[in-house]
Amino acid sequence: MADLFKPAQDFCSPANPPDRVLAFYHNRLLIKKTPNGVALPQYREVASMDLPVGTRLYLGKCDNAAYSGWAFQEIPVLPGDLELAGLRNLFGRMEDTDFQIAGYAMQLLNWAADNRCCGRCGSPMAFEDGERALRCTACRHTLYPRISPAVIVAITRGNRLLLARSGRFPGQRMFSVIAGYVEPGETLEACVQREIQEEVGLSVVNIRYFGSQAWPFSGSLMVGFTAEHAGGEIRVDGKEILEADWFTPDRLPEIPGKISIARQLIDWFVAHH
Repeated sequence: MADLFKPAQDFCSPANPPDRVLAFYHNRLLIKKTPNGVALPQYREVASMDLPVGTRLYLGKCDNAAYSGWAFQEIPVLPGDLELAGLRNLFGRMEDTDFQIAGYAMQLLNWAADNRCCGRCGSPMAFEDGERALRCTACRHTLYPRISPAVIVAITRGNRLLLARSGRFPGQRMFSVIAGYVEPGETLEACVQREIQEEVGLSVVNIRYFGSQAWPFSGSLMVGFTAEHAGGEIRVDGKEILEADWFTPDRLPEIPGKISIARQLIDWFVAHH
């Protein structure tokens, strides 16, 4: 999250209107085209429009500017200077702070959309005053925003890096480092070892923390590690992973863009080998 951004203590709208609006239709963000790229629209620019807004969340402030998150119920009719764009495609095209806050807004709006009804009794949920939470209007069950922790690891073998192609995107030729979600009762280090064994049949040693990244597109916290090959030869199942191999820094395949921690891990390998 941006250093200057201060999340609100609750999601209820303040008495004054917000300064900036992060409005989504599914995972597409409302943006304003400018001569220098794109920007978030000001509240005054959209307040008078007849937009199909459903959920509204007060997000917080950055440099004393108040931010609000909106979710459209249907595709809005927009004037020529406004458009909807996929958030992933906006990386590098808008201010970094706005991009990070947009990721925060998208995660919260998706969480609210996925929890309209109580999972215990089925009654409607409502935003809780004074807390960043939803509370059941009947049984009072309280639900806070949740993230799914996942590990992502760069495995080296001398001056080579293991990269794999996922079965989730069979039509693409993009390779990346190994990643997977943490299971209940599992430590991050144990998850690293399990995922590597399951996906490519290898064992590793010297597991070291690298860094982390909030990943709003799947509501995850990606926790990065580096590790060294300890034994085994590559064995893929043909489903989760279609192919994998060892690559040298000067012979890399197609790899993820700079938006992801996966690319940070690959760039780390290139810089150190």
